[in-house]
Amino acid sequence: MSAIVEREPERRAGWARAGRRMPRWQLLLRYLLLLAVLALTIGPFLWQLSTSLKGPGEDIYRSSPSLLPHQVTLDNYAGVAETIPVWDFALNSLKVAVTNVLTNCAGAALAGYALARLRFPGRRSALVVFVMAMLVPVESILIAQFVTMRELQLNNTLLGVVLPGCIGALNVLLMRNAFAALPYEVEEAAYVDGANAWQRFVRIALPSVKGTLAVVAIFAFMGAWDDFLWPLIVLSDQSKFTLTIGLNFLHGTFADNQRLVAAGTVIAVLPLLVLFAGLQRFFFRGVGEGAVKG
Repeated sequence: MSAIVEREPERRAGWARAGRRMPRWQLLLRYLLLLAVLALTIGPFLWQLSTSLKGPGEDIYRSSPSLLPHQVTLDNYAGVAETIPVWDFALNSLKVAVTNVLTNCAGAALAGYALARLRFPGRRSALVVFVMAMLVPVESILIAQFVTMRELQLNNTLLGVVLPGCIGALNVLLMRNAFAALPYEVEEAAYVDGANAWQRFVRIALPSVKGTLAVVAIFAFMGAWDDFLWPLIVLSDQSKFTLTIGLNFLHGTFADNQRLVAAGTVIAVLPLLVLFAGLQRFFFRGVGEGAVKG
């Protein structure tokens, strides 16, 4: 009798595990949906990569397309460099993107900390202004931005490309929420020890939100690197073109080599992949920002 009583909890635990076990058809459906989402997200990039590696002897328009190239070649990437000054364009994009990352990380962190921790008149109104700024379409303020850059004599300069997006409203709100999730007791202890607001920000608050800073950095870099419309409007000198504008010269009325276009697309995407690969552990850690470690 005692043996039966001792085995009863084990039986109940086994029944609970069996009840939580997912049926095979549901598991199969889940994997099919994941594969479909994976194909939709990375499928176009894989096709562009395959096209960029295909030689001139392969037909990229045939009715039964092949993802794997039969004649792998890197001549298309060399052709991009011969057609346009792609590395000069990439350098201009890198300057704009890095500057955008630095200004967004610094400005959004300072503004977010002020909105979350400091008490000053108009704090709630400022928060509402940042929220409303996200609701304004970018296309509706392009003319005002261009007139402002022209009055500041910053049109046709890389600084004019950076300035309108140097601090994004979304990034400020992300940093504000990250700082607001931190426990007040930690900063109160530092305040009792004599730390001022700047010391609390640099030594306590900022190291605790590295994940959100990585999210802001990735968003800022992607936004600046992929931007096409604003640089096209404000820049007129070809030597200052960014990569997104420069790649537009790969196809036109008299020249349209899709292999070169695909190679240029891969060149433009590679820095984004490298950035995300380097910051992914901080990126996914940003979800639990503000937790107390014991």
